[in-house]
Amino acid sequence: MFTGIIEEIGEITAISPSGDGWRLTVRAPKAASDAIHGESIAVSGVCLTVVGTTADTFDADVMKQTLDVAALGGASVGTRVNIEKAMPVGARLGGHIVQGHVDGVGSVVDVRPGEQWSVLRVSLPGDLAPLVVDKGSISVDGTSLTVSAVSAADAASHWFEISLIPETLAATTLGSRAVGDRVNLETDILARHVERLLAFRAAPEGGSR
Repeated sequence: MFTGIIEEIGEITAISPSGDGWRLTVRAPKAASDAIHGESIAVSGVCLTVVGTTADTFDADVMKQTLDVAALGGASVGTRVNIEKAMPVGARLGGHIVQGHVDGVGSVVDVRPGEQWSVLRVSLPGDLAPLVVDKGSISVDGTSLTVSAVSAADAASHWFEISLIPETLAATTLGSRAVGDRVNLETDILARHVERLLAFRAAPEGGSR
């Protein structure tokens, strides 16, 4: 489990085929310095398992399903990524509960820079729209953020906005995001559970489950 508080910005230094997926090498000196085989590290919001390390890099395998549903599938050597190691038991939950299980991908549709912060508007897949609420939590490329605006429920296309303070702009890859960039989205786990419960309650008695 993660909190969405990014620890460093890493860089993909190698990509090699691994079955129908990839093996990534990520340069992230802080994370790699004490990483051990088998532990979890979130790479731009995607939970990956460490399979090898050097003094300043770690290797991780990415399966085809992840490449298909996450923006990581469009990465290349040189791509900068947000890095967070798994939260230790007893640590403070600085952001919100983030699993590293990407729900979908959005695209940046507007960037409005300001003197103290920038506002990003991100497209939202229709099936995820009911799970995103104003002032709720969302993970964008692994970063825990508060939603500052959302599209109307009856909008033709859905979006949400996030307001980024200088620290977030400097400490994550979101500071360099431009219109058209694809980002990983993970909605609030509590909202997903509520949606599932409501779906079961609405199903006909004895119907297909």
